[in-house]
Formats: sequence, structure tokens, C-alpha cells
Amino acid sequence: MSTTTSSSPPPLRAPRAEAAAAPGARRLREAATRHRVPLSIAVLALFPLVVPFHAMAINILLFGLFAAGYNLTFGYTGKLSFGHAAFYGSGAYACGILIASYGLPWPLAVAAGIALGGLVALAIGALAIRTRGIYFAMVTLSLAQCVYFAAFHATSLTGGDNGLRGVNVPTLRLGGWQVDLLQPLNRYYFMLCFVALAGWLLSRILQSPFGALLEAVRENEQRARASGFDVERAKLPSFVISGLFCGLAGALTAINLATVGIDTLSYHTSGQVMMVTLLGGMGTFFGPFVGAGVFLAMEHALTAVTERWQLIVGVIFIALVLFFPKGIWGTLLARMER
Repeated sequence: MSTTTSSSPPPLRAPRAEAAAAPGARRLREAATRHRVPLSIAVLALFPLVVPFHAMAINILLFGLFAAGYNLTFGYTGKLSFGHAAFYGSGAYACGILIASYGLPWPLAVAAGIALGGLVALAIGALAIRTRGIYFAMVTLSLAQCVYFAAFHATSLTGGDNGLRGVNVPTLRLGGWQVDLLQPLNRYYFMLCFVALAGWLLSRILQSPFGALLEAVRENEQRARASGFDVERAKLPSFVISGLFCGLAGALTAINLATVGIDTLSYHTSGQVMMVTLLGGMGTFFGPFVGAGVFLAMEHALTAVTERWQLIVGVIFIALVLFFPKGIWGTLLARMER
């Protein structure tokens, strides 16, 4: 006696909404990554329409550029630095001194600020790049403080504790065309031209084999070294390139404020740019600008309420790090990926 058993196919399951939406979100993220430079420029071009006043928009734009330069070392190479204020302040002082004391045209002064930021980064990086972890952070902090005290005591050049004044660029002349830089909106778009060029260069660096090597060093330095790459020779150029971007941010800040304070070289400035990078999302392209916007907006809102605004900002920062460990922009990208 034989029995036959019939096997029925398993019941069909309805596709989940998340699975259906995942490819679309992934394609959106890939498109945003592929066109991140024009999208970033478009967002920044519309930014003054959202911010309460234009001066704040300029500060966010320039501090975001500073954080983007720092992010190349911290976010993409994985090296925690407490000395980037030295590059930012050196660029600001080089540009400010050449304009205020020697009357040089602003393009030459900006170029000198970029060059000095890179040279200071080369000097500090050559001494610190072979150290790791907290030792690298402490060496960069110590060397940056040496730059701070050198500028503090060079009162004939920097003004010392009083700062450098008279960095005036009232008009921009391009042939027969003049732009009044005393108008905040004109000054914002003038600064945006430099930020857009810097963003394009940074994107090209990150998309190159050199950028892939930096991310490999961040993920697993020992494996990158075992694969035959000269890790030390790769880390030093990234540190210098980071200094060039920070020097540009400092030079533009000097033109924007028409003055350079000694606090641009302080370790507080290095701590702030680290907070901004973490807040926006380390290792992301647009995250530094998001972090700069959130940080400066909190500072502006809280200083009108209390003198202890830094305490409140610290508590908010801790909460954001706990609940958004990848930063605001980084968490948004991660959710789009999922």
C-alpha cells in the first residue's frame, strides 16, 4: 500500500514597505554622493534666505570650510588633532598683516594665507605624524600652543592681545565691475565662490586613489601598511592639504571681520572645530557645514538668554553624541542607506 504526499508551495509573503523603499533610498543617496558638490553649492547659495541675518550666514559658511579642512584629518584619515587652530590662525594673520600693514592686494594676501597654513601644517605634521592616538593629539596641541605664544608676543606684527585691525577690503574690482563688500549679502556670495572651489577640490581629492588610501588608513592602518602602502607618506600630505583648506578659511575670516584676534590661534578654536565636525558628522562631505550651522545657531540663541550658554551647549552636545553618534548629517545618510 503506497501513500502519496503532495507538497504545496510556501505561502507568498507580501513584500515589506521597507524593502520596497530601500532601493529608492539607496539610489537617492548614491545620486546625492555623485552630485554632492553642485548640491552643496545650491544649498549654500540659498542659505542666506533661511538664516535670520546675513552676518551669521557668513560665519557659518567660513567655519564650515574650516571644519571641512579639519574633517580631512579627523574624519577621513582618522587622526584626532588639537592643533588645527594654528593653521586657521596663521592663514588669518598672514592675510591680515599683508593687507593692513603692507597694503597688498587681497588676492595675494589670500594666497599667502593659504600658503602659510600649509607650511605650518607641514612643520607640525613632520614632527607629529609618526605618533598615534592621544600622543598625536597632545603633540599637535603643544606645537599649536607654540605658534599661539609666538604670535602673542610678536606685538609689532600681530598686535598681541589687542589683535590685528585694519584688514579692510571695501570693494571688489573685476575690470570695470565693482562689488561693494560692505554689503553682507555681496560679501557672502564673494566668500561662497572660494568655498565652492575648495569644495570641488576636496571632492576630487576624496574620489581619487589617494582619498581611498586615506579611508583605508582610517579603517585599518595595520592592514594598509601590510598591503604595501607607505602610510606615513600618505598621512603627511593629507595633514598639509588640511592645513591649506584651514588657511583659506582663516584668510577669508580676516577679510570678513576686518580684524584678526589672537583667539583664532587658541586651543579653544581647535576644540570648537572638533565639536562642529562631530556634530555634523565626521567623514561626511556636507556634515561640517551642518555642524557649523547647528553650533553657531545654538550659540546665537543661547547667548541672548544666559551667560552660561556654553554649559547648555555642552549638555546638548552630549545628548546629540549619545543619540546621533554619527552626527546629524551622518545619521541621516546612514538611515537612507538602511
